[in-house]
Amino acid sequence: MTDRKSPEELRSHQWYGSGVSSGLRSFSHRARTRQLGYLPEEHLGKPVIAILNTWSDINPCHVHLRDRAQAVKRGVWQAGGFPLEFPVSTLSETFQKPTPMLYRNLLAMETEELLRSYPVDGAVLMGGCDKSTPALLMGAASVDLPAVFVPAGPMLPGHWRGETLGSGTDMWKYWDDMRAGLIGDCEMQELESGLARSPGHCMTMGTASTLTAAAEALGVTVPGASSIPAVDSGHDRMAAAAGLRIVELVHRNRKLSDILTADAFEDAVTTVLGLGGSTNAVIHLIAMAGRAGVTLTLDDFDRIARTVPVLANVRPGGRTYLMEDFHFAGGLPGFLSRIPDLLHLDRPTVAHDTMREQIAGARVHHDDVIRPRDNPVAAEGGVAVLRGNLCPDGAVIKHIAAEPHLLKHTGPAVVFDDYKAMQRTINDPSLGITADSVLVLRGSGPKGGPGMPEYGMLPIPDHLLKQGVRDMVRISDARMSGTSYGACVLHVAPESHVGGPLALVRTGDPITLDVEARTLRLEVDDEELERRRAAWTPPPARYERGYGALYDEQITQADTGCDLQFLARPGKG
Repeated sequence: MTDRKSPEELRSHQWYGSGVSSGLRSFSHRARTRQLGYLPEEHLGKPVIAILNTWSDINPCHVHLRDRAQAVKRGVWQAGGFPLEFPVSTLSETFQKPTPMLYRNLLAMETEELLRSYPVDGAVLMGGCDKSTPALLMGAASVDLPAVFVPAGPMLPGHWRGETLGSGTDMWKYWDDMRAGLIGDCEMQELESGLARSPGHCMTMGTASTLTAAAEALGVTVPGASSIPAVDSGHDRMAAAAGLRIVELVHRNRKLSDILTADAFEDAVTTVLGLGGSTNAVIHLIAMAGRAGVTLTLDDFDRIARTVPVLANVRPGGRTYLMEDFHFAGGLPGFLSRIPDLLHLDRPTVAHDTMREQIAGARVHHDDVIRPRDNPVAAEGGVAVLRGNLCPDGAVIKHIAAEPHLLKHTGPAVVFDDYKAMQRTINDPSLGITADSVLVLRGSGPKGGPGMPEYGMLPIPDHLLKQGVRDMVRISDARMSGTSYGACVLHVAPESHVGGPLALVRTGDPITLDVEARTLRLEVDDEELERRRAAWTPPPARYERGYGALYDEQITQADTGCDLQFLARPGKG
């Protein structure tokens, strides 16, 4: 570049200044930087780049990011910048209880305040496990510095007895096979070692792959970044390229607000729906858009879903392939090259002046992995938004991952008041659960969960599994893993914990699901519902102190993104 910022134009100059005339505080900052072992010529007058790293020893999705941070630094140094690595919360989906969703906003707060308070000119955000992608981008958007996102990348495919396994998706499948008596302990022990074979996030089109693809569609990654396998050497090169790029973005003063526009979010929604992606993306994209000052609603998802076909034949929405197949079939650039008429191509990205330039020349190399428009996996986007007296503020269903005969269904409710009670009693014969029953779980929403855990793929009773039943209509105010599948109605809003209609359902009440009509109805007359509502009493708060109490006081409902009210509202920080 020939057009570079002068040292005085850099944000970090406010901390470091130049010379004794810049004052005591600047002298102190320079002295403490010498204490760190850095020479003046290593950092003074150069863009200071924060590398926010969600690596930890207990997060298998991110365990390789310690090494990738070195590649980012390599790129920053090569471009003439000065990198500084900051550890931030890791949000391990596989270990953190009750759910990392409880802490997504905490990582967003940490990201925002760290970037605001330190002498940095731009940021590289390193994440990928489900909640880390939206958290990092939400926090960075609230500060509005130049930023590039580095996705953690999918793990290698699983293998077991000649079968290719998808993490999560095949875990649920074989766990049900075990409960049905089809396989035993020996097979399950082998599966333990074959399901997840390398660092990286889930290699299905689960929440992690969906959200990193959404980040690439938004334009905040280098092209093709979201699908590179975590252990591929291309992942190292991508990380270095992000380091190179962020320095140029600082010099150009291209901030996140230039990238995260309303058009960009519409394209991200189009991408998620065309990939058959996770229902969790609905909540996260709404929250991310809010932080960027963009209004995104459930109605936008439903409107766009009717215009975009599902072209990614990747499990669980597809039937065959995994993320490594998707990557080598062309990745997201190849996918986007098949729907250019559905995108806003003249908006900027971190890598190009327009998205049109970014996907120019992109190709698809395998037509069964990324389908052509005339042979889609499904004619409409993979997520439907439902309305009705059971979900006046909306609910969602990933209908392409459900058995078709259940997409229009009426059955009697079997109600569980919390997840632990459901686990204890789901196999009780006295409940009289049949394949036509509608399983209802409440007390699992943003407040009730707490944190809206991934409880929504309720287990099918053992006796039905043994009869060959593999799907039932299930309704909850919870979420479900993006690797899950089935006729699961999720994110019912408002949730039962705040007195939403789900709190009024009784076992035996008929419930009608009609995905084509986009409706979910409790077939009970209004007068009876009013009587039940008058008798309902709010449950006690989940927390009395600490972050949990702040969360309980401030959290919004699923339809508005589950952000904290004081963070979601507009205004200067």
